[in-house]
Amino acid sequence: MNSQEALSVGAVAHRSGFATSALRYYEAQGLIEADRTGGGQRRYQRSVLRRLAFIRAASNVGLSLEEIRDELQRLPEGRTPNKADWQRITRHWRGRLDERIAALERLRDGLDSCIGCGCLSLQRCGISNSGDWAASTKTAPGAAFLPRLLREQHPET
Repeated sequence: MNSQEALSVGAVAHRSGFATSALRYYEAQGLIEADRTGGGQRRYQRSVLRRLAFIRAASNVGLSLEEIRDELQRLPEGRTPNKADWQRITRHWRGRLDERIAALERLRDGLDSCIGCGCLSLQRCGISNSGDWAASTKTAPGAAFLPRLLREQHPET
């Protein structure tokens, strides 16, 4: 395969792990670009694979699509981003990753103490909601006892 040859939507989906519908959505959102053939088929430059890897990593860190778009707009136009470009736009991720790791550790440790002790006592369980008392306390919607970062909804990737 020629390294300059444009990739079809199916090839990009296969190589990136994203569904073709996600590729079309990201294109509509301005996160990636595609050229069109005379027959209207999408063709992507190979550099789109790096952008998609960035989108995957950024969404796993917890960035919203708006934040991802803002970060991608900082990349240089007309050339493939280099190591310095990626380091510059991902510098602030460390703090977000540390927060997410801490939230996951709190969840893990809470499960260890509840399930790990062997008693399986719902009276002492830190995530039990006996009598649905959380409904009357106006806590966050959804899994209110999970750490905040683990309750957030993230775009599907």
